[in-house]
Amino acid sequence: MNGFEKRTQAKKNQVLEATFNLMNTDAGLENLTMDEIAENSKVGKTTIFKYFGNKENLIHEVFKYFLNKMGETARGIMAENKPFEETLIAMSQNKIHYLDKINKKFYLDLMDFFTKKGDDGLSLMMQQFAKESFSIMLDLFHRGRKEGKVDLKYSDEFLLLYFQALVEGISSPQIYEKIIPYTAQWTELMIKGIAPSPQSGSTHK
Repeated sequence: MNGFEKRTQAKKNQVLEATFNLMNTDAGLENLTMDEIAENSKVGKTTIFKYFGNKENLIHEVFKYFLNKMGETARGIMAENKPFEETLIAMSQNKIHYLDKINKKFYLDLMDFFTKKGDDGLSLMMQQFAKESFSIMLDLFHRGRKEGKVDLKYSDEFLLLYFQALVEGISSPQIYEKIIPYTAQWTELMIKGIAPSPQSGSTHK
């Protein structure tokens, strides 16, 4: 990336951050204007239109930016190569930390945006996000099996469904606000749930 591209990317990020901050309030998307975005990002309205085309595209990019940041942190946690339990705790805390940072209205707007029918670009984006999350989780399960922390009787497919159900449950706005103080206990239960039973060790016929 040359100097010009770096400056352009930095400006785009400025716009994305400013738009995220404006969207991450009780007001949500309804009254968001391009004038406000320009004023808060210190980037001209014409430049914003040049980068993102229209407000709808910009909102799409803000949601994508938010999910990418969450994914980058998760990849960083995996790269530290810490033991299975520590990694799983850090991953759960990462998810809860990001959910805690967002306003309930932003979260509902995000979910509403994703589930809109007929918006192929977004459903594809959600599929890509899920695919990447699953690939990170699979690496983690394989690490857990090697360390004897994940019972071999549980298949990859079952573990992915199990974690997907748990994560979708925790992502519900009624739950995520209340679960923050219990992150450690919640993760401990997850770890116990997939651990080999004491008498069987980690080997299964």
